[in-house]
Formats: sequence, C-alpha cells, structure tokens
Amino acid sequence: MPSFQYQDFVPHQRFQRALAFAPQGDRLAFSSNAGGTSALWTVPTTGDPARKLAQMPGRIVRQAAWTPDGAAVVFTADFEGDEQYGIFRVGLDGDAPIPIVSGQDCQCIIARRPFDSEGRRLLYAANDRDPAVQDLLIRDLATGDVQRIEPEEGVAFTPVMLSPDARWVLVSGFRSNTDVGAYLVDLARPDDRPQCVTNEHGTALYEPMCWAPDSSGFYLLTDLWGFTAAAFYRLDDHSLSPVSQYDWDVETLDAAGGSLAWTVNEAGRSVLYVRRAEGTAGISDVPSGVISTLSLSEDGRMAAMLLDSPSRPEEILLVDLDEGASRRLTDGRPSALRSVAPVEPELITYPSSGGRDVHAFVYRPTTPGPHPVLLSIHGGPEGQERPRYAALYQHLLHHGIAVFAPNIAGSTGYGRVHQKLIYRDWGGIDLEDLDHAVRYLHTRPDLDVDRVAVFGGSYGGFAALSCLARLPHRWAAGVSICGPSNLVTLASEAPPTWRSVVDALLGNPETDADRLLANSPITHADAIDAPLLVLQGARDPRVPRAESDNLVERLRNRGVQVRYEVFPDEGHGFATQANELRAYSETAAFLIAHLAKDGR
Repeated sequence: MPSFQYQDFVPHQRFQRALAFAPQGDRLAFSSNAGGTSALWTVPTTGDPARKLAQMPGRIVRQAAWTPDGAAVVFTADFEGDEQYGIFRVGLDGDAPIPIVSGQDCQCIIARRPFDSEGRRLLYAANDRDPAVQDLLIRDLATGDVQRIEPEEGVAFTPVMLSPDARWVLVSGFRSNTDVGAYLVDLARPDDRPQCVTNEHGTALYEPMCWAPDSSGFYLLTDLWGFTAAAFYRLDDHSLSPVSQYDWDVETLDAAGGSLAWTVNEAGRSVLYVRRAEGTAGISDVPSGVISTLSLSEDGRMAAMLLDSPSRPEEILLVDLDEGASRRLTDGRPSALRSVAPVEPELITYPSSGGRDVHAFVYRPTTPGPHPVLLSIHGGPEGQERPRYAALYQHLLHHGIAVFAPNIAGSTGYGRVHQKLIYRDWGGIDLEDLDHAVRYLHTRPDLDVDRVAVFGGSYGGFAALSCLARLPHRWAAGVSICGPSNLVTLASEAPPTWRSVVDALLGNPETDADRLLANSPITHADAIDAPLLVLQGARDPRVPRAESDNLVERLRNRGVQVRYEVFPDEGHGFATQANELRAYSETAAFLIAHLAKDGR
C-alpha cells in the first residue's frame, strides 16, 4: 500500500454553514474555500459546475441569502477571522460586491430569510450601538432608513424572518445555549416592545426556525419536554404543540411550499424526515452521515443540505422530495480516498463518575494491534463528536494510530441534562469523564496505553491542556489549537455580546476568579512534561495570543519540548486553506513522531 501524506487526505474544499436556494430553485449559493481562500459560490441544481460569485481579499464569507427577485445575493463576511461581520451585496453579473453595512468594529448577522417579499427591507442584527448588545435592525434599502429594536437586558437578538403577511418579525432571543426565547415584533404597532411569546411555557430552549405559510404561527425547536423536539406555536391561542418528538434531538428544520423537513440526531448520525400532504416519511436515499445545514426550495420540492460522513468529506447533497432521490452537487474527495478505504468508527459507551455512561467513537486501524491512541476532544464545549470525515483521523489511521473521541459532559445530542453538566464547571466534571476515558483505554487489549496523546481545538484545546496538566496519566504528546489556558482571561476577553452567556456557561471573571483559576491549565502548568504543539491565530478575538505566549514561555523555561506556531492572518481557527493545511500537516507529523513506533 502506498504511503500517503496528510494533504492526500484533505478535501478540496471546506464549507461554511451557508446554503441558500435561489427563488426560482435553479441554483444554490454557498461559501467554501475551494481554490485556497474563502469565496461565495453558486451551483446549478442541474449538476453543472459551480461558479465563483464573489471573493474579497482577506474576507471570510459566513452567511448568504438571495434577494427575492433572484438577481443578487447578500452575504456577511469578516476580515481574517476577526468576527466583525459586514453585510455585502453582489449581483450575478460579475461586478464587485457592494457594502451595505461595513461591519467595522461591529458584528452584523443577517436573518435566515432576511427580506420582505419586495426585497426592500433587510432584517439583520448588529452591536453597533453598544458592543455588548445585539439589536434588531430593519433597513430600508431604497432610502437607507433604519428601524432599530432593542432587546431587554441580557438578551441578544437574531432575526429569523418576516411573516408571509408582513405583519410580524420572528426573532430569536439568546440568553445562553440552553435558554433561548422566541420573540415577535408587531410591525403594525411600531411603538410596542418585542414580546417573548414562549415565556409562559417556562424556561427552556425555544429556537424559532420558520413561519407557517398562512402566518398562523411558526415552527421552532424546543427541549421543553426533554430532548429537543420540533414544535409549532399558534398565534391565536398561544399554544405550543409538538410536531415530532424522539429520544434523540431534532437538530434543524425548514418549511416551504407545503413541505416541512427536519433532521434527527440518532446516536450522532442524521436522519432526514419530511412531512407533506401525503404524510410523514424518512428519506431513505440520503446516505448515512451528519447533516449540518438544511434548506428547502420555495416550492418545497427540493431539499439541499451539507452532508458529511467518515468515508466521504462534506458536500452539498440535493434531494428531490417528489422522487425521494438524492445526488451530490459537489465532489471534494481527496486523492487518498481513491486508493485507501476510509475507516468507519465503532460507537461504544464507557462508565464515568456518578453512574453515568459516556458515548464515544473508536476508530481502529486495519493493521494488527495493539495500536497507539489519540484521545481527540471536540470543541464547544457544547459541541458533539459525530461520525464525520476527518482528514487527520484517516491519515493517522493510515499510519497505524487509533482515535478515541468521546462525548463528555457538556456535549450536545444527549439531552439537556447532559449538556448542562459542564455549566460553570469547566475543568471539573468534564475532566472526570476524560480521566475515565483513559481508564477505559486500559481495558482494550487492541490499544497501546503506553502511547496515548491528547488533541483538541478551542474548548477541546483547553481540555487537552487540562489532561496534560491535571490527570495522573503518562502522555506521549499533546496538541492544543487555539485552546485557552486561563479561564479568567477567556471570560474577560469574550465578545461583548457574549457577556451574559459567559457568566452562565463559564463564570464571571471577577466574582468567580478563584474557581476559574483553580481549573485553569496555566495554574497547573508545572505538571506538564509531555511534548506539546500549540497553534494560535494572531487575530483570535477569543483566546488572545498573549495567553498562549505565556504558557509556552513557562513550559520552555522548564525545559519542556514545545513547538509553537502563530498564524498572523487567522482568528479563532483556520479560514484559509493554506493555513489549515499547514496547521494540520504539522499536527499529523507531530503526533506520528511521538506515537508511531517508527516515527513515520
């Protein structure tokens, strides 16, 4: 078998969570880094090749939506990951994008469907008035006039869409990841305050998604009854009734043209369901994997989604709901997958503290063991390890290294209780789960527990550093990508609009400073002795470079082997393809050097 390099496993493009049908249903707009840097693209639903529509030097395209006449696309973009999103408009004629709101020193977020039927009014949110407050704005694109609607204290507004009868604006009011309310703004009564119509049903997640075609109410996701369910809120009697409930989370939903579609996270894999006039049915032709974005055409006859699986990288999948048939509109498969059979994971559970069981995925090489192991920790912390394609995993597996990826306390997908276990306890119950993960590895004769490394990005980087600093295990190596080492700094430097969220999820940097420091890797840095790779974006607005500088200096002064790479044009993570390739190539080489017996 030929020996492949990391780049041989890398897909040709990576997508942002932007996917929108043109009004006519003949094209899709999306954002990807195909060709090396972020750009706005369109692809015909006929399957013809995609076309680059707009690219701005240094700008990362984040969201996209069509104007109602289908003549242009509006999109948001920040500069080199600084998370200061501006709003731009570009026509289909190849002219340069035109700024609508620059985004300089503020964050702009457009609605899921941001226009009225005439395309004159644009719905978006921005923190331009107060950096710590995310207002709702309705801009008249003809006159430039802006109607501003301010949220109540501690709430960040994100508009969803106007009602079909143009009477109401549906708004998401964000307090924390588990406390989101559905708000209505009555445009017929401009002096009225926005009303949180879900308050009367109790504190929970109420994530508004889209209107019913007759404006009688709206669909939303809620965990009021335990796992996240799809529900419908009626305007006339204020009732909230379930549309679909499972012992798993409903993760996304859309409605258009008489069709209602949603996906269910079943043990990490997404299952697509559609309700039409003839009833509700699962769509069997959708390949097994993870659906991260779902969008229906205006006539409700087609569904588009971003589909990811361990054996094939994320791509745009188009489903004909009339025929129940699907086909891919993009193909980002790397060269190695033409010769190497990718490894599918095994889903297992292992015991942890308090009688809890933790779900995890185990990827095992096809060669004889026992195999060295990478403990891979997802970000978030309210993220989820799911069966997706990971070039790093497949490359390491090709070199005989197993991957163990758990869904520790705080992970989504396992109900509200499991998700909230980590609230104000970073470096506590999550670290207990990681400790028990390593103990579980000792029970597997096919794994070599004398060669275990730990890896993670963002929160996962924090957890990796915590493992190295605080768990009594022998580590072969560790990798932290934009991982915070000081929780006080993380809480202090969070974006201003996150203030209340950070207080609820992590803690207050002033009143909780002692607890945050006690659980910070920097406090226990003198216990780190394993070789470490640290990757940091110089423009990271969440984890300042100085924080990583400090950790690296302390470790090097003690003689710990540390490799430190700073990316001058990146923020929190990697948006540029060349930087991402370099970062993960170095990560793969570092891990192979410290885990593989021959270091190759």
